[in-house]
Amino acid sequence: MLAFLLRRLLLAVLVTLTVLTVSFALTRLSGDLAIAIAGPQATQLDIEIIRKAYGLDRPVIVQFFDWVWSAARGDLGRSYLYHEPVANLIRARLPVTMTLGLTGLLIALSTAIPIGIFAAMREGTVIDRAVMMVAVIGQAMPSFWLGLVLIITFGLQLGWLPISGVDSWDGYVLPGIVLAFSAIPALMRLTRSGMVDALASDYIRTARAKGLSRWSIVMKHALRNAAMPVVAVAAVQLGFMLSGSIVIESVFALHGVGYLGWESISKNDFPVVQAVVLFLAVIYILLTLLSDLLNAFLDPRLRTT
Repeated sequence: MLAFLLRRLLLAVLVTLTVLTVSFALTRLSGDLAIAIAGPQATQLDIEIIRKAYGLDRPVIVQFFDWVWSAARGDLGRSYLYHEPVANLIRARLPVTMTLGLTGLLIALSTAIPIGIFAAMREGTVIDRAVMMVAVIGQAMPSFWLGLVLIITFGLQLGWLPISGVDSWDGYVLPGIVLAFSAIPALMRLTRSGMVDALASDYIRTARAKGLSRWSIVMKHALRNAAMPVVAVAAVQLGFMLSGSIVIESVFALHGVGYLGWESISKNDFPVVQAVVLFLAVIYILLTLLSDLLNAFLDPRLRTT
């Protein structure tokens, strides 16, 4: 288990370094940062002053290693727009993003697991095929389009839920549903396949032979084994949700980390852009590592891979 953990940790570090490199390179490939910061009306003197003030006159490789070293120490730079440390900006907006992600995960699990069980109990029927078709359609549906449909329907026409902001708990409902919709198909298919395999196993046939009720067989015996991979994959799905929060928070005007990233992109606040990309990527990497460890704990055969 220790060797498996070390291999996964090494892989996580390598992926993190790759994200550092790519996020830094993309901001530099977008053009001269000094010109972008100064704006179209700036003179050449203004541009040179900004280039020197932000250290953009140094060689690119020096800028890169300086940023990597600073990020490793928790210093993500200083925002050009807000004139304060980027780490403080992310810390202030993190609760909104985490609450949104956990809300989406809760909605996804509470929806996908019952539907997956229902489809597995009717394997091969019209209901089973209809559920799988809905899963495929749901996975192909753009999240921003679904968000706009929900805003128009439940926010503007019916007036049931707020369409922006999180002044109260119901502000998380619509964006949480949109986030959950992207995760429901995968969790639903995984639950169904796990339940199908479990219901066809020998210990379930033994339970039936003992005269146990259908409810007891499904919920106490089959689901216990079928739910293990679902719990592990849920960690990865949470990472997907948090990384996808940039689109959802922009659509619903939620001032979380994702919305901060969108603001920074639109206003050329490159230190914040780099930091948000790195932050969301690290969260996803850590959740993926947690999922790998949980899978290895549940299935010892995976520890040799």
